[in-house]
Amino acid sequence: MEREISATLSQCGFSFKKKYGQNFITDKNLLSAIVSLAGVEKGDCVLEIGCGAGTLTRELAARADRVLAYEVDTQLSRVLETTLSGLDNVQVVFADFLKTDIGETEKKLPPYKVVANLPYYITSPLIMKFVEQSAKCLSMCVMVQEEVALRLCAQAGEAEYGAITAQIALRGGCRILKKVPRTVFYPRPNVDSALVQITFADGRIAVKDAAMYKKVVRAAFLSRRKTLENNLIAGFSLPRADVKALLKSAGIPPEARGETISPEVFAVIADKLTQLICT
Repeated sequence: MEREISATLSQCGFSFKKKYGQNFITDKNLLSAIVSLAGVEKGDCVLEIGCGAGTLTRELAARADRVLAYEVDTQLSRVLETTLSGLDNVQVVFADFLKTDIGETEKKLPPYKVVANLPYYITSPLIMKFVEQSAKCLSMCVMVQEEVALRLCAQAGEAEYGAITAQIALRGGCRILKKVPRTVFYPRPNVDSALVQITFADGRIAVKDAAMYKKVVRAAFLSRRKTLENNLIAGFSLPRADVKALLKSAGIPPEARGETISPEVFAVIADKLTQLICT
């Protein structure tokens, strides 16, 4: 399949651009596995970010009712005209999805699934765009760097656990579906990848104020060298006595650090801070 993709790219006069992090999947079995693992089936609407040469797009179109694919590189238009020829359930939009208004996009869509081989440089901001702004996204099944996958799906207390992990957990459950070697991409990247699925379920963690939860998480990871107590004092400009009392009421030891706190406990802290600040 790599030869086929290479020939099509060459015929269309396409040249790779490093700034876009373009690495196209060249393994037919992997493409089929991605669509299956993502749970794409008849009746689904799928949003793809970074459709590249259209290899994953074609596989998605064979299963889903509708595929809306975004691509930032307009030079791929000739390539996609070739690779997506004959598919009447695919719409390609040449735009930077990070700069689009997700609310406006969703007005034109039913509830949908995101499936994508993400350019590595937009992984975190793109995932957070859906976590923070989407109202209709059911799930995301995305290819990311393996080290990023470990960070997205980490548990409290693990070295990879961080602010993005806790932010995702408020709205979605995250798991690694499949590890993917660098050898199935063209051109070959310098790192291995992993397929990650985030399944959205609002209310999965009870919290009174999602904005306060986000502020608490951000504050907790201000400095990994500092205790949660010191980070909350700095992040919210609160008296030490108040923060000590709050953490004690939540059953959190004074020496605890942010990376040891589960999303559920962050929610408890957020609720207590909301009450403290509003009284």
